[in-house]
Amino acid sequence: MSEFRAEKRVVVSPDARSLAEGVARRFFQRISSRAAEGKTTHVLLTGGTAGTSVLQAAGESPARHEVDWSNVHFWWGDERFVPSDDPARNETAAREAFLSHIDVPARNVHPIAAADAGRSHDQAVSDYAAELAGHGTPEQAWPRFSIAFLGVGPDGHIASLFPDRSEIGDTENSVLAVRDSPVPPSDRITLTRPVINSSRRVWLVLPGTDKASALGLALAGASYHSVPAAGAKGRKQTVFFVDEAAAQGVPEELIDPEF
Repeated sequence: MSEFRAEKRVVVSPDARSLAEGVARRFFQRISSRAAEGKTTHVLLTGGTAGTSVLQAAGESPARHEVDWSNVHFWWGDERFVPSDDPARNETAAREAFLSHIDVPARNVHPIAAADAGRSHDQAVSDYAAELAGHGTPEQAWPRFSIAFLGVGPDGHIASLFPDRSEIGDTENSVLAVRDSPVPPSDRITLTRPVINSSRRVWLVLPGTDKASALGLALAGASYHSVPAAGAKGRKQTVFFVDEAAAQGVPEELIDPEF
C-alpha cells in the first residue's frame, strides 16, 4: 500500500443508498467488537443529509439489536444554535433516524444545548466544553473518540468549520461559537479541528456530484484553511466514503477496493 493510502482511504459505493448502508454496516462491526470487549466507546455524530442518511440506515438495520449500547456514548461535532423544536437541529435528526431505535441510556447521549434552553450562545459553548472535559483524559479535555463521522459540504466544510474563517485554525479551544455562518442557520456551535482529529477513526461521507470538487481538493492536499475536509485526519484511520457520482475524477490507485 502506498504512503498515501496508508493515511487515507477512498471507498466507493454504487450510489448514495448503498453508501449509507455500507458505512452503517462497518459502524456496527466496529461498535460490536468494542462492546464485546467491555470497552467504553465514544462516537462523534454529524448532521446534514449525508450524516443523517447513515444514521437512517443504522436505525433500520437489524444489527442495531445485537449491540450492547450500555457503554456507548454519543456526541455531536457541531450543532445549529436554534430552538429545540427546530427541525434543523442535528440532534433532532439523529434521534429520529437512529437514537430512538436503540436501547442507549439517556445519560450516554450528549446533545449541545438548544437556543431556548435558557443559556446564551457563549454559555452553551462553555457548557459543552465542560461536559466534554468531564469525560476527558489526562492528556486532553475531551473523550477518546473511537469514530468521528463527518459530512462534507460542497465548499469543503466539516462540522461548522468553514473555509477561510478563524474557527478552522483555532487550536486553543475544544468548542467554539460560530456566528454569521455562510450556510444557514447563522448561529452554530462546533468542535474544533484538534478535537475532531484526536479521534481514532475519522469517517467522511460524501455522496453526490456536488461533492466531487471538495473530494478532489481534499485528496490533492489542499490547505485545510481553504478546504477544511483536507485537514480531517484520524489518529489511526481516515476514510472517505463516497458514491460513484462523487468519485468522478478520483485516480483508481487511490481507491481501496478491500476496506
